[in-house]
Amino acid sequence: MAAVTARSRASGHRPPTLDQVAELAGVGRGTVSRVINGSAQVSPQARAAVESAIAELGYVPNRAARTLVTQRTDSIALVVFESGERFFAEPFFGRIVQSISTGLVERGLQMVLMIAQAPHERQRLEGYLTRQHVDGALLLSLHGDDQLPTQLEHRGVATVRAGRPTGVSSCCYVDADNRGGARDAVTCLRNQGRQRIATITGALDLAAGLARLAGYQDVAGPGTVAHGDFSEESGAAAMTRLLDEDPALDAVFAASDAMAAGAMRVLRERGRRVPEDVAVIGFDDSVIARHTDPPLTSVNQPIEQMGQEMVRLLLSKIDGVEPAPAEVVLSTSLVLRRSA
Repeated sequence: MAAVTARSRASGHRPPTLDQVAELAGVGRGTVSRVINGSAQVSPQARAAVESAIAELGYVPNRAARTLVTQRTDSIALVVFESGERFFAEPFFGRIVQSISTGLVERGLQMVLMIAQAPHERQRLEGYLTRQHVDGALLLSLHGDDQLPTQLEHRGVATVRAGRPTGVSSCCYVDADNRGGARDAVTCLRNQGRQRIATITGALDLAAGLARLAGYQDVAGPGTVAHGDFSEESGAAAMTRLLDEDPALDAVFAASDAMAAGAMRVLRERGRRVPEDVAVIGFDDSVIARHTDPPLTSVNQPIEQMGQEMVRLLLSKIDGVEPAPAEVVLSTSLVLRRSA
């Protein structure tokens, strides 16, 4: 009878209320409130009853009222410090954003995606990232020794970044073992008997770019280096410079799959066979690696796991629990295909 009464009250033009959810679930109003606010102080049976009643009635919590009670917005900012062009062009960003979005949705949180590269975009961003708008921030592709994570923490905004800082500042971050992955790639080329191994670096104001160059130099010494910015165009331009400087080179490690694809295009235009004349290895193990000709040997970094770990660390911080460790570095692996 209670279910019929609750459903009848919920019918008509008025949306269902918290009291109607409580009546249908057979619990008190306070229990419903605790379930909605994510409290752990609710029995599994009561939680199931409340969630069933919410679904049956189509109850939608009043977000403004909930925010007043919990002092939370249930919103997380995901900020990418790159141009929109690069964000949409590089597979890395799509994969990690999808992983982060899935992790937040599973916890009933909404993601606010922000892309900021130009100074006016950065200024607007810094004004927005406050506790009044978001509970925390996940930061992708920070360049140089950017102090934004420290500034946000001082404002009370929990922060986790992808990639270790390039300077001495300490912060909570998730990264792949970029140096180890690059070292494995160049060691593979060396073990194949390649003697003149060059590298195309990524942007060196990013931690990943610096670490992948360091991994190359761990094996090859100073080596032959051409600078790129992770894009396919920069990989093609760098490969052109490398061939002009050292026509006899027999292997290239590129710090991204996109740059490796650009390099392979130039090698083909110059009449060099891959891998017979020049072996090529990339980094990311993205969809690009499976569609080059020949398919690209590449370093796999666990991008989906990186996104999951970023969400886990951030939610711990929001709940007032300092994660230990606060720096997570995930292993990489070399995926062998026909380019090397």
